[in-house]
Amino acid sequence: MPAQILDGKLIAQQMRQKLNAARQALGPRPIRLVSVEVGQNPAAAVYVRNQQRAAAEVGIDMEVRNLPLSTSETDLCASIGELNRRNEVAGVIVQRPLPPGIDPRVVQSAIDPNKDVEGMHPANMGAILYREPLLPPCTAAAAQHLILATGLDLRGAETVVVGHSEIVGKPIAVLLLHRLSTVTVCHIGTKKLVDHTRRADIVVVAVGKAGLVHGDMLKPGACVIDVGINQGADGKIVGDVDYTSASEVAGFITPVPGGVGPVTVAMLLRNTLRAAGASV
Repeated sequence: MPAQILDGKLIAQQMRQKLNAARQALGPRPIRLVSVEVGQNPAAAVYVRNQQRAAAEVGIDMEVRNLPLSTSETDLCASIGELNRRNEVAGVIVQRPLPPGIDPRVVQSAIDPNKDVEGMHPANMGAILYREPLLPPCTAAAAQHLILATGLDLRGAETVVVGHSEIVGKPIAVLLLHRLSTVTVCHIGTKKLVDHTRRADIVVVAVGKAGLVHGDMLKPGACVIDVGINQGADGKIVGDVDYTSASEVAGFITPVPGGVGPVTVAMLLRNTLRAAGASV
């Protein structure tokens, strides 16, 4: 039986309805999310427009600040400092990639942890080890939300995370550990990936390599969360999982596009409202 599709667009829409209600409960005061970009990146521009549309639907005012490509690391951090001091700004995000000469970690650390709605400040990342933080990393939180949407019992479930990035792999592994899942993290040093993925009840793939995981690498009925975004040979966007073969074996699967991406944006808005004081 073909896998049940985890429709990220539908799940994100349902989330936005709840977020809109939470926004209204905060009253008429302005709640602003500020996106900072250095230079112009066409791919980032599309992503920002999607964020703006979703923010407007929820009732969040999203401001886009474009800085010139010549902006230095010092100037960027100064701009972030100014946003940290503005009371109406609930959240700050910095679009990637950043130009050469600007260290993303320095920039991320410049954001007030209480306004770090991407959940990537060292303080928020460190908090994951103790509990799920108020502002978790958006993509990892989205992956977890999609897994929970299946109704699977995570206690004792075998989870394999393919990829160990700071943005997705490491945080999703820890978030699922909090749910008492038994988690294995695979990476470039893993000797035989298939030995791990074939025994997993849940597989989360986030490496940026098109079609890395095929259906014959999966346990029948597994939940497959594909975080990858790649350009296929025909120019279309594809994930890290070979969708055609995997969907014939998996029990649940996220499409690309339309899976993790929309839920990640919804998580960004949830974090913004949380930063503004909403209980959501």
